[in-house]
Amino acid sequence: MTGRLVGLFLLVATAGAAQDAAVPVEEEPHHKTVFKNAYMQAFRVTLEPGTTTLMHTHAHDDAAVRLSNATVAADSPGQALGPPEVVSPGLVSARDNEVKPHTHRVHNIGTTLFDVVDVQVLGRPPGPATPPISAPAAENPKMRVYRYDIAPGESTPQHAHTRPYLLVAATDVNLRMASPDGQSMEHPVKAGDMHWVEVAVTHSLRNLGSDKAILVEFELK
Repeated sequence: MTGRLVGLFLLVATAGAAQDAAVPVEEEPHHKTVFKNAYMQAFRVTLEPGTTTLMHTHAHDDAAVRLSNATVAADSPGQALGPPEVVSPGLVSARDNEVKPHTHRVHNIGTTLFDVVDVQVLGRPPGPATPPISAPAAENPKMRVYRYDIAPGESTPQHAHTRPYLLVAATDVNLRMASPDGQSMEHPVKAGDMHWVEVAVTHSLRNLGSDKAILVEFELK
């Protein structure tokens, strides 16, 4: 092999290795921090059609809610691209990344924007663990995820949180939050809007709009 060919081979090999080199999720440029405190960090990830993230590693337990209709696929270092995954607003998932960090790269292989909020746990607030409010839509060792599909004019069952949680809207909604004492708060929210609650609260969530609403609560255990 001539010196020129050896150099070309090394250049290609180095480029491939660099492409597969993973960065922490906090350094992946498509993962924009939109909320962070001592306990949680929320990323808003948007990928235009044909766009790919860098290879990145999730080292904290996390959960996610999709905000758009899209088709994506993912690969891990040294692995072929996985099968297409069709996602829709309100689709939730949770991962246990602290036992084995998850490294991947996400490709938007469809024709629409991929939009997702990914929430990772940074620490546990003080206080005893509590039983679930209802059957979680997803969970890992650090948090439970509750999804509420609310028809126009309807409300969720009244429920009580004694652990801190992050409320994320998966769709646009004109929302009313009502407490048992009759107090309520109304405001329009957009998909991706979020609200952190650290005190114990009992409430119901009512959809004042004309379209179905999907709301997701990420509650720390």
